[in-house]
Amino acid sequence: MRWSRYFWHTIKEDPADAEAPSHKLLIKAGLIRQVASGIYTYTPPALKVLRKIENIVRKEMDRSGAQELLLSVLNPSELWKETGRWEAYGRELFTLKDRHGREYCLGPTHEEEITDLFRSSVNSYKKLPMILYQIQVKFRDEKRPRFGLIRGREFIMKDAYSFDEDEFSAMISYETMKFAYERIFKKLRLKTLLAEASVGTIGGKMSHEFIVLTDYGEAFVAFCENCGYCANAEIVPLPLHKEEQEEERPIEKVYTPATTTIAHLSDYLKVPAYKILKAVLYLRKEEPIMVLIRGDREVDEKKLEAVLGTDEFRMATDEDVQRLLGTSKGFIGPFNLPPNFKVLWDNSTHGVKNMACALNEIDYHYINVNAGRDIQYGEFVDVCQMEEGDPCPKCGSPLRVGRGLELGHIFLLGTRYSEPMKAFIKDRFGTEKPVVMGCYGIGISRCLSAIVEQYYDEKGIKFPTVVAPFELNIICVNPSDEEQKNTAEKLYTLSMELGIDTLYDDRDESPGFKFADAELCGFPYILVVGKKVKEGKVELWIRHTGERKEVPVDLAVQEVKELIERDRV
Repeated sequence: MRWSRYFWHTIKEDPADAEAPSHKLLIKAGLIRQVASGIYTYTPPALKVLRKIENIVRKEMDRSGAQELLLSVLNPSELWKETGRWEAYGRELFTLKDRHGREYCLGPTHEEEITDLFRSSVNSYKKLPMILYQIQVKFRDEKRPRFGLIRGREFIMKDAYSFDEDEFSAMISYETMKFAYERIFKKLRLKTLLAEASVGTIGGKMSHEFIVLTDYGEAFVAFCENCGYCANAEIVPLPLHKEEQEEERPIEKVYTPATTTIAHLSDYLKVPAYKILKAVLYLRKEEPIMVLIRGDREVDEKKLEAVLGTDEFRMATDEDVQRLLGTSKGFIGPFNLPPNFKVLWDNSTHGVKNMACALNEIDYHYINVNAGRDIQYGEFVDVCQMEEGDPCPKCGSPLRVGRGLELGHIFLLGTRYSEPMKAFIKDRFGTEKPVVMGCYGIGISRCLSAIVEQYYDEKGIKFPTVVAPFELNIICVNPSDEEQKNTAEKLYTLSMELGIDTLYDDRDESPGFKFADAELCGFPYILVVGKKVKEGKVELWIRHTGERKEVPVDLAVQEVKELIERDRV
């Protein structure tokens, strides 16, 4: 392909609204363009990358015995109502009505439709095990789309579904998919962590995530360097705090003006933050829920979602606090609460003696509050956000915590969908029972962002050869120079004959412009045809190592071919 005829237009300035490196570079390199919040167009080079990712995924899925199909984007509400997810899925579900008033959703995932297809076609164990998969666009009405393709409202996903006679066979399918995913990410040159995870709104008995560590991921992953334990931080259990052996002092009301933050209060009272009982007020619809947690810890709203069984809750506003408690934020406490208040005590608060605590009166706090004497403990829950150094639940060693980007997620569903949808089979003994299922997703478009997050420098993207939009970029420094132009044309023709995916930069632009684009756009190999052609040489740039060297014109393309073949191993 000649760049002068190709739809690839780069941008020299950083986009103002982009934070993540992948978001900035994908836009600057002209690979994506925003249509609306969380919705992007993929330009021809980006589509080439996506297709290469898909082909790697497809090859490993086919190798595992899975069969590809294509389900519908529009899902009738009746299917989702059978499993209870029409209401339970929440506001992320895009819903609409047709001209006849029938309700549909734009599929964010396809458990219902695939189960409906299975139950209409298979009724015997003799057809099992079976794994079906698709690669398709998905839709989720994200509350906060951000970081480009990392958190979008429209995205491309590979989703697979397994069907088995019993749980033992289902575990074999689960392990088969886990192995296939490990191979996929290895071939994509992505370094991933395998983490235990929550089943969330998908449901089921267990799940694992494949996570890439990045500062711009939206998941927190905790891992133990001693025993190898790794899990999404939202499911890592934090035990009850041990009872402190400290003499209880008399409770006392003190004047604490303008101490609206934990830091201010800690400094004013000269007490450590962990000795402060912090109250965080939420509303589940209109029901007030107060979470009590230590002042040095934060509420993990994913854990709270699991406790409440819904994500339909929000933090109380200043107006809510004034209306419900007659106070302001910073002075919310568990004393003198109306009878309709639900109070949850985080495990971190257990057994802490002589705490400071607000009492719903502006500019005042209690000190030396002791639960059991001054206030009664309520329901203990684990809603505390994981922190570096918290104990590993397996061996007790300090955990490491990092931000991660979830690329793949696998679930052992059990009969979560087959039972309510009556997807029954007859087993080898003639007994009718629900088929045992699993589901397995990979974010195809998210993989594009993850690759850039792991492979970039100050000059731009450094695509691994296996997924690069083009393996080789040939730059003619001065197209008006006949010798340079003829040499570049010959190299381009030869590279195509040898099967190298090549983009020939024949544009009438300055050398610096072309060089900057070559490094920004992530070509693994670049051949620069310049003044050295008079000596029978061109310059070879190897993007990943930064190496630049002169090579004979007659050997240049063959050397690139050998380097590419080595990359594919």
